[in-house]
Amino acid sequence: MGNTLGSNRLVAARGPDFQPDDRKRSPRRHVERHRTDRIGWLRAAVLGANDGIVSTASLVVGVAAAGSTHQAILLTGVAGLVAGAMSMAAGEYVSVYSQADTENAELSRERDELANNPDAERHELTTIYIDRGLDPELAQQVAEQLTAHDALGAHARDELGISEALSARPVQAALASAASFAVGAAAPLLVVLFAGGPRLAWWVSGSSLVFLALLGAVAARTGGAPVARGAWRVTFWGALAMAITAGVGALFGTTV
Repeated sequence: MGNTLGSNRLVAARGPDFQPDDRKRSPRRHVERHRTDRIGWLRAAVLGANDGIVSTASLVVGVAAAGSTHQAILLTGVAGLVAGAMSMAAGEYVSVYSQADTENAELSRERDELANNPDAERHELTTIYIDRGLDPELAQQVAEQLTAHDALGAHARDELGISEALSARPVQAALASAASFAVGAAAPLLVVLFAGGPRLAWWVSGSSLVFLALLGAVAARTGGAPVARGAWRVTFWGALAMAITAGVGALFGTTV
């Protein structure tokens, strides 16, 4: 009788749609959207596109400032696109593969330590959690449970700082870098293709700065950073690179 009366009062207080069993249900999982899984390909893509725009535009502006013909300028830009894309792909693959080798070596070493001295490794994990603010007793319980669940994964994440989202992916980085470089380099080349005359260098420089600003804004938006700051940062360094290259071309102004 008492339990029934209490349930009726609870239903009345919570509304007609409330069921007493709702108190026993686990809370819904709070879903959050993070961008850390984009770090690998986003970094390579932004680096490739930025390098494609800056290097090709700088190359074109420098050759144009030296007094070259329109055909020579276009041919130089196309050669720079092909060479740059291949160089970016090779460079990204080698550098990221070096990171992957280091990660694999550290994981192999950690695997051996877990097999040969599990108590010391569990104590090490406990110390890490204590340093992060957990009470010693709770830190020990967390270390024991994570070790029982996935010892290598716990040490990789909390001791070595290696996670699935941030792990090295050489092929992905190489392809993203090469493709983005080609896309970035194609932008100033299109301007060269449809523009000419003595103001070609100004057309390429101005349009490339617009491309760089758009790239910086899109990259910042994708990564969740301030858009204006990202656009300004990329545009400033691109303008500086083109100005220096144009100055060198004018200084050594010989027809190529």
